[in-house]
Amino acid sequence: MYQRILVPTDGSALSKKAITTAVALAQLCGAELVALKVVPRYPQSYFEGGIALAPADIKQVEKTWGDAGQAIVDAVKKAALAKGVQTKAVVIRSDVVSDAILAAAKKHQCDLVVMASHGRKGIKRLLLGSETQHVLTHANIPVLVLK
Repeated sequence: MYQRILVPTDGSALSKKAITTAVALAQLCGAELVALKVVPRYPQSYFEGGIALAPADIKQVEKTWGDAGQAIVDAVKKAALAKGVQTKAVVIRSDVVSDAILAAAKKHQCDLVVMASHGRKGIKRLLLGSETQHVLTHANIPVLVLK
């Protein structure tokens, strides 16, 4: 049915639900799993009053974020391998999470995305956006959304 399943995670309890489902589905289908964590780049402020960091400090912050992201996907890989599911642990640096998810799905030739939705509504959705909604509307492969 599915050959390669992408499961993006932010490390939250809700995304762990998506991971559990994705691992079980991959095990059932004999599919490979791609665990993805999107790590932001350090925001640059060019406005008055913004605090500029030295390039070395920015690199250190981004490395810390990247290492934390790698630890998250490595934990997913370890749990999936324990269930007999082959898994790739992938960390991507991007400021637009939904675009990074779609790009990773294409790059790794995934045929399903399993992800969680926080279900934000109203002003929170307007301010924080909906990465899941963007993936749903722009993906050319099936997307399984868990709440």
